[in-house]
This record gives sequence, C-alpha cells and structure tokens, in this order.
Amino acid sequence: MNETANLALPLLAPAQAQKHVTVNEALVRLDGITQLRLSSVTETTPPAAIEGMAYGVPAGAVNEWAGQEGSVAIASGGGWVFVVPTRGWNALVLDAGAL
Repeated sequence: MNETANLALPLLAPAQAQKHVTVNEALVRLDGITQLRLSSVTETTPPAAIEGMAYGVPAGAVNEWAGQEGSVAIASGGGWVFVVPTRGWNALVLDAGAL
C-alpha cells in the first residue's frame, strides 16, 4: 500500500474496492496525531480502547501493543491503529503534565 511521505497516511489505489476503509483509516490517524495528546507513555498493558485516546507505546508492551514500541497507539473501532512518530513531533503527555 502506498503512503504519504510525512504522516504515512494510506493512499487509495486505482480501482480499489472498499475505498472507505482506507479513507477512514487515514482520517483516524490524522485525528489522533493532530494536536497530539498522549494519555500516558508508561502503560505497558493496553487499557480499554476509548475512541480517539492516544498512548505512547513503551518498551515491554504486551498484548495488542507487543512489537509496537515507540509507536503512538490510537484507539479506533474497539482496537488500535499504530503510527510511528518522526523527528520533530511534539505531544502533551497528560498523566505527566509535560511535553
């Protein structure tokens, strides 16, 4: 699948079936990383997925987050969408009250 250069948003393929799936995934990612607020960066066990909440996935993460260390986990549709941040991103970490 092709992705955008900066935010790795999925792009539609020519004659792609179910285009809404790709567009919705891109919108969820964009919604989650715009004005980025991470609920926590220390939770290793995924909490209940509350739509739109975002977490920084730390080392040692388990269950659905295993293997996603360093990613931003965004709750969507009862599961998680993962985005790999790039140099220069800023986020407010809510449980620490700091950037």
